[in-house]
Parts: sequence; structure tokens; C-alpha cells
Amino acid sequence: MRIPEHIGIIPDGNRRWAQKKGLSKEKGYNQGLNPGLELFHLCKKIGIKELSYYGFTMDNTKRPRKQTEAFSNACVKAVQLLAKEDALLRVIGNTSSAKFPQELLKYTKRQQFGQGGIKLNFLVNYGWQWDLVNLYKRKKISQKNINNYLKSNDVSKVDLIIRWGGRRRLSGFLPVQSVYADFYVIDDYWPDFKPEHLYQALAWYDCQDITLGG
Repeated sequence: MRIPEHIGIIPDGNRRWAQKKGLSKEKGYNQGLNPGLELFHLCKKIGIKELSYYGFTMDNTKRPRKQTEAFSNACVKAVQLLAKEDALLRVIGNTSSAKFPQELLKYTKRQQFGQGGIKLNFLVNYGWQWDLVNLYKRKKISQKNINNYLKSNDVSKVDLIIRWGGRRRLSGFLPVQSVYADFYVIDDYWPDFKPEHLYQALAWYDCQDITLGG
């Protein structure tokens, strides 16, 4: 089976999952912690070289306070859990905003945890305009050097994006790195993650043609 080197994860559907269970919307975010850790272990076992999680966006912070506090706290817990694993971890997001969790500032430079290994990116208070802002300031940039001007400058091109929750959109996820990524949608909500979701996505990816526009 052809395995993608870099998988992007959009873990959507937490609020809808909570409502389905009769809970308030903010109760759904913590339910995504165990799935995130389980997915990491599966990807490591399979041999995925790089993994990017979409935590929350700058636009997400426009939601009600209870929700923003809940998903921010969940992201802090998720990063702290992943920092206990063997990984090369970096948190990427707008640190100049008050919405960026202060507890995660120490993770904004890539660090080796444990024995290292899988490259792990966690997007927190991320915005695609923020990521590309340095490109706006340049009149001419060669295609070979474009990554040098991104805030997410050490993130590799994404081969496969998997989105839970049934939505068919990127929501601003790493626009430059994802330009030729294959996109697989799972209708189940993120808290209902099953290993089969990943295996099905990988099987589907294996059947796709790679042309990169050619």
C-alpha cells in the first residue's frame, strides 16, 4: 500500500456530537483528546512521517466564551499529552493574540520529545492570512523559496487530509502545503473516532492518481 508521508487532520464535529448526546456544545471538546492520541499511535505504527492537527482557528475565537475557553483548554491538554510521546513537536499559531494559550508558548519552537521520530504540527489560533502575511510584503518570490516566507515555514507538503464531521471544506487549513493534497471526508463526528476511519482513508488514498497537475 502507498502510504502518505504527511497527513493533515481536521477533527470536526465536537459540538454536534455533544448536542446529539444532550450536552451543551462546549462539552464536546474534551471528548476529542483520546481520539487524537489514539490516532497518533496508529500513524506512528504505520510509519507516517509527519502529522498535522487542526486545533482551532482565529475565526473560531468568535464563538461564545464558554466554547472558546473549552476548545482552548482542550488544545492545551492535547499538546501536553503529545509532548509525552516520541515526537518532533511544534505548535503553530498567532502568538501575538490574547487568544493564544500562554501555556503553549514554550512549544512554538520545534522540540524533540522522547526519542523524537514523527514530525508533529499542532495548529492553535491559526489563520491562513496570518500564515501568508509575509508573502503580501514581497512583490516577487520564486516558487522554490515560498516556504521561507510562511509562518508555518518548516511544515512539509500535505499528501492526505482527513476531515471528520462530514463537512466538505478545508477551512483555511495550511493552504500552501495542502494545494495538491487528497481530501477524504468521514461523516462520523471526531469524538466517535475509530481506527477503521484511518484505515479506510489510507485505502482510498492508495487508489488515487498522483499527477501534481501534470
